[in-house]
Amino acid sequence: MAMEFDSGSAELNQRITEWLRWDKNEKTCDEIRGLAERGEWQTLRGRLLQRLTFGTAGLRGVMHGGFNAMNDLVVIQSAQGLAKYLLQCYPSAEDRSRGIVLGYDGRYNSKRFAELSACVFLNENIPVWLYGRTVATPFVPFAVLELKCLAGIMVTASHNPKEDNGYKVYWTNSAQIIPPHDRNIQTSILDCLEPLASSWNLDLLVSDQLHDPYDKMTELYFRKLQANVPKAFITDYNTGSPLRFVYSAMHGVGYPFVQRAFECANLAAVVAVPEQRDPDPEFRTVKFPNPEEGKSSLVLSMRLANETGCDVILANDPDADRLACAEKDAKGEWRVFSGNELGALLGWWSIRCYREQYPDRSLTDCYLIASTVSSKMCRSIAAIEGLQFIETLTGFKWMGNKSVELLAQGKTVLFAFEEAIGFMCSPTVLDKDGVSAACHLATMACYLRATSNQSLADKLNELYDIYGFHCTSTSYHFCYEPPVIERVFKRIRNLDPDNGAENHRYPQSIAGGRFKIANVRDLTTGYDSSQPDGRALLPTSSSSQMITFSFENGAVITLRTSGTEPKIKYYAEMCAQPGQRDWAGSRSTLREMVEAIVEELLQPEVNNLTPRSD
Repeated sequence: MAMEFDSGSAELNQRITEWLRWDKNEKTCDEIRGLAERGEWQTLRGRLLQRLTFGTAGLRGVMHGGFNAMNDLVVIQSAQGLAKYLLQCYPSAEDRSRGIVLGYDGRYNSKRFAELSACVFLNENIPVWLYGRTVATPFVPFAVLELKCLAGIMVTASHNPKEDNGYKVYWTNSAQIIPPHDRNIQTSILDCLEPLASSWNLDLLVSDQLHDPYDKMTELYFRKLQANVPKAFITDYNTGSPLRFVYSAMHGVGYPFVQRAFECANLAAVVAVPEQRDPDPEFRTVKFPNPEEGKSSLVLSMRLANETGCDVILANDPDADRLACAEKDAKGEWRVFSGNELGALLGWWSIRCYREQYPDRSLTDCYLIASTVSSKMCRSIAAIEGLQFIETLTGFKWMGNKSVELLAQGKTVLFAFEEAIGFMCSPTVLDKDGVSAACHLATMACYLRATSNQSLADKLNELYDIYGFHCTSTSYHFCYEPPVIERVFKRIRNLDPDNGAENHRYPQSIAGGRFKIANVRDLTTGYDSSQPDGRALLPTSSSSQMITFSFENGAVITLRTSGTEPKIKYYAEMCAQPGQRDWAGSRSTLREMVEAIVEELLQPEVNNLTPRSD
């Protein structure tokens, strides 16, 4: 077999040989063999000389044959590496007996990848809690916490295109993995690449060490969710409320869980978009299965809401860990709330619920958490209301682990959020949770209608009056060539030869000097001009790009690359002081600044960047 193909590269020949020897999946094995037979060496170099590596909490990639993709062989290798690392960290038989949780969504191959992984752990005498049907992602970290397991794996690619799948890993503390675990798991995978013959044996799925936690965990989850909503709010405002909610599962797994969450909170049953209610790996009705895309992803929801007289739309992404919301205004137009706007509403709501349940407790040890690219509105609320606010790096893996630290210190974590419509409404799940967020947002809407006849938009404007107007602008450009991304950010770091700061030549202003930059923080290089020693306080990573510009007029704009998609993203915010009423002026200024920073720093035409379509 080794001499059957000659690519001109000994390394590639070896990888082809290894793949054909190791891969027992007929489809992907034939795929690689066919490429070799046709002499498509360049394609094979990309597929076999590069590997998927652990990034944002795990793996994510397109499904096809090759070490650079999601497929049976790569999943088995990953599970073997993770199992080996867990046994290094927890060598005792007692620890091993704690087991691991596995869940999967409705994507192509998700169930198979979960079952293959289960067999790997069973082979190591590690008990497995494998959900017997599709689940929302939050149910995996929830089970890790409640069952005291060693780790959890959710097979999902969230809102990625249908061709993709992924492998999301939670550590023993039930939060997503962060360094050094991600690097150590990757090293462990590389140490045991050859799959054991037993790893392909699905007969192990009848093992007495395999358990289905579905009934037990769903029952417990909804009991705890119900306890997190003040009883008076359920009985006085949810019961009998005239509000009705259209709901979209976006062809994912969320519907049965949101349906039950509404039952627990005495909310009227959701009016589900029938075409998008059940899992469909083709995602037939949407260009991107991501409610973060805005109105383009909510066309069917808006149509159904108009037909049924519903004023509020709730939508999960396919694995139901994110939540989008739209509301009809007085003119009959639909407003899609941004993640930052929902974060402000739910942040306020978390305080309102806590005060209802614990009226005599101080808020001094209560915390609101947000990622660094998210709105600073929760910081403003916390400052006035006497809570603590903490900012973390982008991603719930950082907020989840920070929550673990705070809880261990006896602190109370009320709420955490990121602008990418991710919300943690209580530490019951130490990750974003679109199911509980849907229940809380609907309850808030009923409460506002009953107590002050306010809409969600009305309440948001009231919060701006009290805590200061915060307007944000968030979007992205596609960039499919990593060298171009490197070039863009290298240019930004060397844009001003007259800066005068050695090795730091960032721009000092934009728009012809109209908007002056006060500080620059670069979490790729670890530089922060606002710190006396020039070093950033937040953790840095040279493997991803992230630069934040703080302007003299109070605006903050961050440019960063996505950890899971070929995008350069920007996050911009203007923070006004409480009582400042020129909201239109703030919006206009921020819009002008965003246009300038995109044109001057990203240069989309020069770099052939494709803007977001919506």
